[in-house]
Amino acid sequence: MHKNILIVGGGHAASQLCGSLLEGGYTGALTLISEEACLPYHRPPLSKAYLSEDKVGPPLLRPASAYGHAQILLNTRVTAIDRTQREVTLSTGERLPYDALVLATGTRARKLPDLPDTLDNVHYLRTHADAERLRDAFTKASSLTVLGGGFIGLEIAATGAKLGKRVEVFENAQRLLARAVSPEISETVAENLVQAGVALNLDCGPVTFDVADQRVTALNTVKQQHPVELLVVGIGAVPEVSLAQAIGLTCENGIRVDSHMRTEDPAIFAIGDCAHFPYAAWNRPMRLESVQNANDQARTLAAVLLDQDPQPYAALPWFWSDQGSLRLQIAGLMPAQGERLIRPGPKPGNFSILHFDQDRLVCVESINAPLDHIAARKLLLKDSHPEKAVLVDPAIHLKTHL
Repeated sequence: MHKNILIVGGGHAASQLCGSLLEGGYTGALTLISEEACLPYHRPPLSKAYLSEDKVGPPLLRPASAYGHAQILLNTRVTAIDRTQREVTLSTGERLPYDALVLATGTRARKLPDLPDTLDNVHYLRTHADAERLRDAFTKASSLTVLGGGFIGLEIAATGAKLGKRVEVFENAQRLLARAVSPEISETVAENLVQAGVALNLDCGPVTFDVADQRVTALNTVKQQHPVELLVVGIGAVPEVSLAQAIGLTCENGIRVDSHMRTEDPAIFAIGDCAHFPYAAWNRPMRLESVQNANDQARTLAAVLLDQDPQPYAALPWFWSDQGSLRLQIAGLMPAQGERLIRPGPKPGNFSILHFDQDRLVCVESINAPLDHIAARKLLLKDSHPEKAVLVDPAIHLKTHL
């Protein structure tokens, strides 16, 4: 068993790994190093309820007492890693040795290269500090412009509309969430936003900006010039791999690891949003940005570090997004090609999309149908494949197939 474990990162994966190690009886030295000023916290609410609430501090994942004997270093960066000596250098100048080093560095917001970070009314959202700044801006602005039709941008758009802001979304693709959900779900999400008062601009092409007095004053497309009061940029995220790259670890859309979260250096591991891992169910490597993936990879790695008969990572991916009155939940991974069928829900506007790959159920997207989602997760884990006609029959609950 390792005697000295360092965890670099302050998100869900880092917190879960700390918790799983302590729950598993780990008594050695354990240090979590985070650039942020607070203990690891729930990140999904930052784009939703947190923007509309008057709360001090983020919602913590665990109280300080839950970290037991672990040393928590906040407002601290790892500036260098020495693989030969097995030690890291901190922004304070201190050096810490390790037996096992875990990179749980997550992602950073993809930024617009043509816009300086110093503009007063331009916002990205990844951290609690970002959310605090955006929440303060919400109190002063009457209108909101969102660039990007992904989950973060749309959740912020829905929150802005709920707060009475005039909201307009600009998306380069022909539909919202094009890389993440089916066309039917995209259409439903769009309808929900429009009903909430959000104006959508799809297939808008490349955009440019007018800037004056340290502010973006207008967003320009080939079709229109749109005045900007407050701009939120939600154009995706990129894995934070700078530390791994600096020491020669293989990085390709994330830090490459095996099915036990090991890099090619036997003393260094990576988990969560920054990890590029082999997914056995699809027979190919991938990187996932989700709370589920971060937590489950942390549990997998804890078993490795504790020498507790570790199993290869094979957790079922699942995701969710709350956008006003709409809750989207996804179980499994949507195939690039395949048949999809609609399973009606008990109420108008509630339904699920069932995805099949060669007659095998592989993914279920649900709109305001939480019971379908819960049952779908269990059904996909069971790897049981009832007939399609039975699965889409709303009179037969999915849980009856378990």
